[in-house]
Amino acid sequence: MKEIRRKILKDVRRAVVKVGSGVLTAERGLNFSVMQDLARQICELADRGIEIILVSSGAIASGMAKIGLSTRPNSVSQQQAAAAVGQSSLMMAYEEAFGRYGRKVAQLLLTRDDLNHRRRYLNARNTLFTLLKWRIIPIINENDTVMVEEIKFGDNDNLSAMVTNLTEARLLVNLTNIDGFFDKDPRTHQDAGLLRIVRNVDRRLLKSASGIPGFLGTGGMLSKVKAAEKVALGGVPTVIANGLESNILIRVFEAHDVGTLFLPKEIPLCSRKHWILFTMTPKGKIAVDEGAFEALVERGKSLLPSGILSVDGRFSMGDAVLLTAAGGREIGVGLVNYHAGDVRKIMGARSSQIEGILGYKHEDEVIHRDNLVITYGMEQGEGVCHLRT
Repeated sequence: MKEIRRKILKDVRRAVVKVGSGVLTAERGLNFSVMQDLARQICELADRGIEIILVSSGAIASGMAKIGLSTRPNSVSQQQAAAAVGQSSLMMAYEEAFGRYGRKVAQLLLTRDDLNHRRRYLNARNTLFTLLKWRIIPIINENDTVMVEEIKFGDNDNLSAMVTNLTEARLLVNLTNIDGFFDKDPRTHQDAGLLRIVRNVDRRLLKSASGIPGFLGTGGMLSKVKAAEKVALGGVPTVIANGLESNILIRVFEAHDVGTLFLPKEIPLCSRKHWILFTMTPKGKIAVDEGAFEALVERGKSLLPSGILSVDGRFSMGDAVLLTAAGGREIGVGLVNYHAGDVRKIMGARSSQIEGILGYKHEDEVIHRDNLVITYGMEQGEGVCHLRT
């Protein structure tokens, strides 16, 4: 097993490290000793030539301590206010911790909307690459103070998976307050066993993952496993480990048998298709007939207007839409070449008729295969994408 870890980790030169609230917080606010120890380890890895992007929770928990709240607020506005109070303290603590080792830090607050738009996605990517070039440690958190349901990542586990793809990192390390992924919830089952390696995320594994959030966090083991599955589809491994253990990051990168290693897929999705599938939020739905279903799934073709049966939602050119077939079968997600109103006008028509109907024509295809990710066959928990990358 150690040989597998060595093989997986030997060429990693850039990694995303996600740290949860359960690691960063103590009884009365931030756990400064843990933060300082993580800073030491990250600086040591940086001195070895490994670039680290840190995705950090803790703003709401830090704000709760400053305000004097004993339980996590329920309302969105209260959570946003707590994050606003706590974010500055969180960054001040990181700045002091990394400053002890001569390293500067930079704060990036992101929403899903920032990564939905390709130009903003690339701007964020270029900013991160510049910071790494300057040997500055990027520290990323969700912009909790402005988040709404439509633009939130859901939790920092999901954000860390998106940042891994964004930065072309070759490893995701998810630090939590338990030793890794267990076959049962170790909080309620004394006979729970730690899994050292996971080759594939399937239904049984997802069922084992606990969806119960921690006291201060919003995720839980289920969100961590799903994040690992996402990056695995991009060809990247994940290690879930206990961030409270001594020297844990160094031990992970030295291929010690700690935590749980999730292996990557041998044939990954390309970066653009990974972005379409996991970062873009579908704005509508297009249902297709059986002929189009077969062409898309079996022959890797583009979506033509002739195969479209119905259009739901309001979307513009370049937006992501969900494709479905008879019986509600999900086919995949793609970027459209026409807005919803025009797709309704040309559905069922031949490509040669588009200009006559609309008075213009962008493309023959409503969705080109290069902008389409087929998920049919990727049943929930199967972790298998049968389609072209």
